[in-house]
Amino acid sequence: MLTTKRYDYMPFDNIQRHPLISNHRRLKPGKVAHLEKDILKNGLLEPLIVWERINGEYYVVGGFHRLAAIEAIRKRYPGYFDRMDVRVVSGELDEMRALNLKLNADRLDTKITDYFETVLYLNNANWDKERIASFLDKSVTWLDEIIRFVPGMDSRLKIMLEEGKVSWNRAKSICRQILTAPPDREKEVADNLMEALHKNAGSMRANKRVLSPKKAIKRLTEQFKKNPKARYTFDLEDLLSLFMVLWGKEQTDSHVQRVRKAFPGLIG
Repeated sequence: MLTTKRYDYMPFDNIQRHPLISNHRRLKPGKVAHLEKDILKNGLLEPLIVWERINGEYYVVGGFHRLAAIEAIRKRYPGYFDRMDVRVVSGELDEMRALNLKLNADRLDTKITDYFETVLYLNNANWDKERIASFLDKSVTWLDEIIRFVPGMDSRLKIMLEEGKVSWNRAKSICRQILTAPPDREKEVADNLMEALHKNAGSMRANKRVLSPKKAIKRLTEQFKKNPKARYTFDLEDLLSLFMVLWGKEQTDSHVQRVRKAFPGLIG
């Protein structure tokens, strides 16, 4: 059972990385560098989460970017952060993998594909669907779709889904068509669907979100710091385009171009 055992001030060298528990995506060098500066200035404000597998054996579960930042600090300044604040948890490996995913899933940029490996792992580890769904704050229907479609998903489709070139709803529709194809035509149907998907990639790219609310806030803040008296001049249609771009689902190239013109610097 997953439990918090204690909060501790732990020697840095005691914390290890487990081969089956990762950050789900590659660490971002920019984020690590930002945390390095912040931790040097303000200290470690949020403790790492570590798993005590057996007495005295600890593995990081949450805080991979912070751990990488502290490693960088220690290389530059030997002796810094010989000890660090941690939250020590206990439980089984499958619970740690689920906790690791849940911690990663709190990010604004989490993708559906980030859940695939762990959901299938927990399902194969005989967690019942209600338990998995409850732990991840998702519905059983959402879980059923991953379990049904992902194991046999065409690798080309999975890559496009990971890259944001196709929506999850579209991917599910393609999977259904392949699954219901006659046994001797599955590959043919899959190839035809993927060819059509690639042909439409241009229009799909136009619908890919180019500006999130988080990025907009960051860029506006940066602009304000540089020039607090700066002003935008725009009309109602410009404002509508901005909301469409922030929403990201039905934006068009014209919306993107209008936002670029009316709100310079907002879209990279």
